[in-house]
Formats: sequence, structure tokens, C-alpha cells
Amino acid sequence: MQPKIIFIIFSLLIASAIPSKAQSAGRIQRVVIDAGHGGKDPGAVSPDRRFAEKDITLSVALRLGSMIKVKYPNIDVIYTRKTDVFIPLDKRTEIANKNKADLFISIHVNSARARSASGSETFVMGMDKSNSNLEVCKLENSVVVLEGEDYSSKYEGFDPNVPESYIIFSLLQNSHLEQSLLLASSIQNQLGKGPITENRGIKQGALLVLWKTTMPSVLVELGFISNSNDLRYLGNKESHVDFAYNLFKAFEDYKAQYEKTTVTDYVTTKPEQNQVAVATPVVAPIKDTNTQDSKIKAEESKLKTEKNIDDVKSKIKETLNSDKKATTPTQTTGTTTTTVASSTPPATTAITA
Repeated sequence: MQPKIIFIIFSLLIASAIPSKAQSAGRIQRVVIDAGHGGKDPGAVSPDRRFAEKDITLSVALRLGSMIKVKYPNIDVIYTRKTDVFIPLDKRTEIANKNKADLFISIHVNSARARSASGSETFVMGMDKSNSNLEVCKLENSVVVLEGEDYSSKYEGFDPNVPESYIIFSLLQNSHLEQSLLLASSIQNQLGKGPITENRGIKQGALLVLWKTTMPSVLVELGFISNSNDLRYLGNKESHVDFAYNLFKAFEDYKAQYEKTTVTDYVTTKPEQNQVAVATPVVAPIKDTNTQDSKIKAEESKLKTEKNIDDVKSKIKETLNSDKKATTPTQTTGTTTTTVASSTPPATTAITA
């Protein structure tokens, strides 16, 4: 093995072994939420080419962040993207590491040739000795080819289509594996409550977006866009609220276990102020606009006086319904957007917030 690669592995192991100040204190103060894909990378696309993974993940990610901010205004929520923009995999990791995040949650949607494949699954960093998860890893890692001709040097010679490239991951030990598995377990327990109830379990995979994170990290596959039943919910923006709510409850379960205490600070810290104010989330600097972001902010503004997260979930759905145009029960309408990459379908239907 090349000395350069050995040095990189050693550096990563040292960096990942150093906890952040919040982790040392046993508190979660900063969470990075990563909406998979974006911009010229649509991710997985439905068989009818109407829905793209990038739109679904962004919708769920923004609503998850809103719920965390409403109930825990002292926790910084950082998004790797808040709009339909392309973010390289290493940049997503860099955002989490530079902001000294205590948790990294990457949200994705699955796809498979077998249309019968269904359900949610959560990945943590690691090697799958049976290689049964190799296809999922190849799919999620394939985005690096859109980053330019120098992607191989950027990722130390890694080629997403060459199985031998994944050997490097077997030499890395995830110092946050225990916490990552704890979060993954909570996520699967909550996602199993629906709207997609099939639980495919927790898996380990060689995923680039989790490779260099220095905090507990997971990659969540909400369901299969290639499955007609899963697509009924993945293509429905009201179901996005349910996905976000389940992820929020998983975060809350993890937070309680991690901090070894009941989670009531948002009420008991200042008894004279029972109403929760929504603070502005910490966001990575991305210069572009999107109507979805403004609608999410409008939803947040209507939740300022909510103390119960179940009420928050209902209020968000009320907001969606009040702004809903005539559409079918299981699919949303939106503007047609043309993708850039030649390997992507000619057009997809963007899911409006």
C-alpha cells in the first residue's frame, strides 16, 4: 500500500478519536443534516421519471431540521444544502467536520432493479464482509464521477466501480461506531411505524459521505423509489412530514440515551417563557435561491408557539394542505426541471414544499 494512503488512514484515525467539546460534555449542541444528491445529480429516479431522489431528500431534511429547531432552539441545525444545488461528497463531510458537529444524518432514497425491493434501512460506516451491500454503496458513491476528472485523486485513487477500491475502508475503524449504531437502531425503530413499514435493518457500508466524518454518522435510505408502493409515500409531500417526524423522534430517543437524562431543557430552563422561539439555523454558505426554502421558513414561523412536537407535525400538515393545489392523493405536482448530467433522465417533477 502506498505510504500516502497509510498516512491518510493514520490521520483519519487520530482525528476521529478526538471528540468535540460538546461530545466531551455529553451534550448534543450541533447537528448536520445532509439532503442527498442535488443540482445536476438527481440521485435515484422513479420508473415513470416523475420523481427524483434529490427533491425528496431535501423536503424531508428541511422539515427534520425545522422540528429539531422548534423543540430544541439551543441546538444548531446545519444543512449541507437548503436548495437544489450540487454539493460534492467531500464538501458535505467538510461542512460537518469544520462546524464540529455532534451528529451527521445523511438522508437518501434507495433504488433497485428488482421492483419488489421495499422498505427502509440505515447504514453506518464499515465493511460488509459478505459484499451484499456493495451495490447500494456503488450507487451512492457513483456521484463522485460528476465532480470532475480529478475525482480519483481527490478520493485517493478511489473508483466507485472497482471492488478493490473498497479495501481501504476495511483498514478504517470507526471510533464512533457504537453511537452510530445506537442512532441507526432508533431510526429503524421509528421508520418502521410508517408510512413505509418494511424494516430492512441496520447495515454497514463503505460510503464516501461517511468516510471522513469525525462524529457519529448515519446514512438513511427512506424507501425504494423503484417500488410502486414505496413511491406512493416518497412522492407525497405530506408523507415527507411523517418521515421527518419519525427521524426527529429517533433523534430525540438517541439524544436522551446519549445524554443520559430526560429531555426537558426546552421547558424547564426558563419557566417564565413557555413558548418556544424558532432560532435561525446555522447554514453552510450557499448562494442560490429556492421557493422550497422560503416555504419551510413560513412553516417554521407558524410553529413559534408550539411546545408539543406532535402539534408541530399537525401544524406543518395544515400548512401544506392550505397551500395545496388540485392533485392526486398520492402524487404531488410541481414545475418540470431538466437535469444536466447525460446519464440522468431527461426530466423529473420537482416536489414542491
